[in-house]
Amino acid sequence: QVQLVESGGGLVQAGGSLRLSCAASGLTFGYFVMGWFRQAPGKEREFVASISTSRSRTGYAESVKGRFTISRDNARNTVALQMNSLKTDDTAVYYCAAGRTYNATAYYREGNNYDYWGQGTQVTVSS
Repeated sequence: QVQLVESGGGLVQAGGSLRLSCAASGLTFGYFVMGWFRQAPGKEREFVASISTSRSRTGYAESVKGRFTISRDNARNTVALQMNSLKTDDTAVYYCAAGRTYNATAYYREGNNYDYWGQGTQVTVSS
């Protein structure tokens, strides 16, 4: 079965950095758009970043643009989210997601375009 396993979350001070990773198995990774979403307590899940299968296109939420970078390694079936200049508002559970596509340049911002989700990893940014 398909599994998406996130790692790399933790506690960091504001201004610091974290790198999240997601390992995918049970799917043909090269046919899936990969994305990161987050959900803070009491808030709805929100889009963070997405990357096309070809790695040629990426998309970011305005709130993280310039601070976060998404990348993928199609040989290792992994996707990463490098988070720099973290703010307390970045505190949330971060989820990795995979969405099937046959368009090598597509990326998705909407959660309903994703077919599979990980269990999430907690990121806490302290002031």
